[in-house]
Amino acid sequence: MSLTREDILRIAKEENVRFIRLQFTDLLGTIKNVEIPLSQLEKALDNKMMFDGSSIEGYVRIEESDMYLYPDLDTWVVFPWVTEDRVARLICDVYMPDGTPFAGDPRGILKRCLKEAEELGFTAMNVGPEPEFFLFKTDEKGNPTMELNDQGGYFDLAPTDLGENCRREIVLTLEEMGFEIEASHHEVAPGQHEIDFKYADAIKAADQIQTFKLVVKTIARQHGLHATFMPKPLFGVNGSGMHAHQSLFRGKENAFYDERDKLGLSQTARQYMAGVLRHARGFAAITNPTVNSYKRLVPGYEAPVYVAWSASNRSPMIRIPASRGLSTRIEVRNPDPSANPYLALAVMLKAGLDGIKNKLPLPAPTDRNIYVMTEEERVDEGIPILPSSLKESLEELLRDEVVCEALGDHALAHFYELKEIEWDMYRTQVHQWERDQYLTLY
Repeated sequence: MSLTREDILRIAKEENVRFIRLQFTDLLGTIKNVEIPLSQLEKALDNKMMFDGSSIEGYVRIEESDMYLYPDLDTWVVFPWVTEDRVARLICDVYMPDGTPFAGDPRGILKRCLKEAEELGFTAMNVGPEPEFFLFKTDEKGNPTMELNDQGGYFDLAPTDLGENCRREIVLTLEEMGFEIEASHHEVAPGQHEIDFKYADAIKAADQIQTFKLVVKTIARQHGLHATFMPKPLFGVNGSGMHAHQSLFRGKENAFYDERDKLGLSQTARQYMAGVLRHARGFAAITNPTVNSYKRLVPGYEAPVYVAWSASNRSPMIRIPASRGLSTRIEVRNPDPSANPYLALAVMLKAGLDGIKNKLPLPAPTDRNIYVMTEEERVDEGIPILPSSLKESLEELLRDEVVCEALGDHALAHFYELKEIEWDMYRTQVHQWERDQYLTLY
């Protein structure tokens, strides 16, 4: 149900809302907000709330810093965990003073790619994300430690899964905020958890990922825990992914389904998948954007490092879940939860649309377990591997015109600059592993 300006003003009064957070997302995927008192809500709803864009990562220079926040009324929600002086939230698009969308706004970039899909006849991109996270204990000052909150494993129950109460409260909070939760369980690694929520159109799905992260961290803190979406916080165990189930619709028709096909996949689905595979190395810097992302993308921990697809095993990057009909979809398994969800969905969509526009042929499925194949066998099968470092992925990004076009010149230049700095900081640091290996040896 869409909310009107009047609905929001009425709800704010009825629920004793005192402050409103106008949220948006920077290029690195970090939630930013301008908090306003209730007295300024009408001004905000009139798109007249200004902020300084020069203070946000990847936005603009100081001499062109005035920017405006345009709230999406359907993102209005009152935070359940604040009971006095209540706080509500509106997610905003970022605009320039002349009324044009800001080219570096990640939400706007996704909208731009969705517009291209619409021009090709697709009315929606549906996305079902699966963000995973770890729970660590905090010290007496509230700072995170490296001590896990449990030693549980995949689908374990209490008392092994000591995060169960925290996870249950996260689920209840999310449901109170309008999420439809489909599953909640302990993941493979100790201290690792996953909560799956129902698919939504791409913009809403990306909004929900950002809200999900905020809720998880907030509720975890109330339980004396620290939740992290870092892709690989611990050596020797599985990292955290953010698998992205996706499909395109034309009205009420799933464009990925064809009942006449042996696998139930339409030509559109196959071409879309071919595009995603073609550009996987190019968009890895966006879907796996940190130095740490590539500690997860290594063979042996169920991480999808091989650019291939299958309907029958989970070792390739793309899996076809068993559901058919309206639920026919592809599952792209390499993204991790450090990704900016708006940019990640934008580049995957753009890659898929390139496959559709150019009728790219889909390689044969890889139904063998790729993890046990030799390098020679993978080469013979024509199976590429994702980049092994942030540096390599940045080089691949610049070589991929389709992915660069999805981002646009402004976002591409600023993202690349920020990530080059991150790589150089990592490259020039002396790490504990080096001291352990070399300090006494040489």
